Amino acid sequence: MNCIIIDDEPLAREAITQLLSDCKEINIIGQFSSPLLAKEVLDKIDLIFLDINMPGVNGLDFAKQIKESDTLIIFTTAYEEYALESYEVDAIDYLVKPIVKERFEKAIRKAINYHQLLHSEESISSIETNISDTEDYFFIRADRKIHKVNYNEVLYIEGLKDYVIVHTNSQKIIAAMNIKTIHQQLPQNTFFRISKSYIINVQHITALDNNSVFIQNDEIPIGNIYREAFYEAYVEKRIFKR
Repeated sequence: MNCIIIDDEPLAREAITQLLSDCKEINIIGQFSSPLLAKEVLDKIDLIFLDINMPGVNGLDFAKQIKESDTLIIFTTAYEEYALESYEVDAIDYLVKPIVKERFEKAIRKAINYHQLLHSEESISSIETNISDTEDYFFIRADRKIHKVNYNEVLYIEGLKDYVIVHTNSQKIIAAMNIKTIHQQLPQNTFFRISKSYIINVQHITALDNNSVFIQNDEIPIGNIYREAFYEAYVEKRIFKR
């Protein structure tokens, strides 16, 4: 994977460079102090490490301008409050400075896995689903096969620009479909969209707080515009009162 680092702080760029030094799967094409300086190389890039608070163009605004569906973004910032907004622009991950090595490696592995999925020779460009509220399973076409998936096996569904990734206990199925399309066909009593990028199976929730839902070992952010409806539909009616 080819990557670039965009950060107005030289020490921050150097820190990411050092963290990538042992990763043979990622090649650093360049480092830039501003998003405007990086525009000429974007068509060659698979992954961007992007700061948010920078003079001139804000990192979030720059991410919204990127049209390439296969360009992944990992935000790197000193401010935790931008985390939810970062997922609204389809960021692959969000790292808070100072970046912990173990957390960085997890983000890198996620980016590499998604890049491989999106560029797999087995992936196809057209997807069809067959979903019915009267059945306990659905079919989804991916990897030149029609996969049968039981509803109760689905943990959550992640939207990644023009693709969705169906996460189950045993596998990840990637399909060329937007998240809105698949959400409209899922049973609404079981599956709830909690952000622009995530649909969860409420039966698999293990814990939650005001900002996140936890499913097994994964923390899934709740979008601001979805929070009230989610709590009203699935939490307030079921929570035990003190």
